[in-house]
Order: sequence, then C-alpha cells, then structure tokens
Amino acid sequence: MKKIQYSVAMMRNIRSGEQKAYANLQLTGIVNISELAAHITEHNSVFSKGTIVGILTELGVCMRELILQGYKIDLGDIGTFAPSISSEGAAQKADFTAQYIKEMGINFLPGKAFDHLRRDAEFEKTTTRKAQAAALAAQTAGEESASWADEEETNEP
Repeated sequence: MKKIQYSVAMMRNIRSGEQKAYANLQLTGIVNISELAAHITEHNSVFSKGTIVGILTELGVCMRELILQGYKIDLGDIGTFAPSISSEGAAQKADFTAQYIKEMGINFLPGKAFDHLRRDAEFEKTTTRKAQAAALAAQTAGEESASWADEEETNEP
C-alpha cells in the first residue's frame, strides 16, 4: 500500500505568534470518476466500469437534486451529506428575506468507512512539491543540484 506523503514547514500560529514545524499533506494525485470506477471493478465487482461510471454520475445528479430540495442524504458507512447555507444579517427578523442568503454548500459527515483513518494510515516524509519541481527542473537543465529555500509559511495549522 502506498504511504501518505507529507512535508514539513515552519508555520506561525496566528493566535500565539509562535512558529513551530507542522506537517503539510502532499497529495498523491487526483482520481477521476473513470479511474474510481476502474478501481471499483478491481475489487471483484460484478458491474462493468461503464456501469459504475453511469451509477456514480447519476448519483451525483440525484444528490444535487435532493440537496437543492433541502434533503440530508445518508449513504450509510460512507457518510451523510447535508445542505448548508450562509447569509448576511438583517437588522430585524421581519426584514430578513431570501435575498440575504449568499451561499449554499454541502456539509459532509464521514461514516464508519472513514473511522480510524489515522490508525490505519502509513506516512512517509518527503520534500514539498515546489522543491521536487525545482530539482526536476535543475536535472532537466543538466545541473547537478538545485538550490531552493523553503519559504516560511505563516499559516495557521
């Protein structure tokens, strides 16, 4: 099994102002719907990749439709998806109309399939993607080594 890669960066905690080293997840990549369907078929699925792509596509269409109707969708061990809204404030309750609602989104609450992620995960320290790109560029240019300085980040961990 491939390990989850992370790099380390110095970050300033916004509340305390103190700098400490924190982990930054380095994504392995993006799995699109077709690749996910192919992966599902590798788990002895009786359905073809095309059937799975169709089901997942329709799932997305139907979930959007139901979210727009105000439904919370419970996908069992996968988790639940619930609509969320944010709005500007009105001076009085009587003044509030739908025009004050500015955003609609989705809240996801993971189900049992996502329990114990930390316990089950394996991690591997790596360099940042920026450093990897610099090294590759130097190698492509025929240089023996790349020099780069990891920029200190001032993000809140």
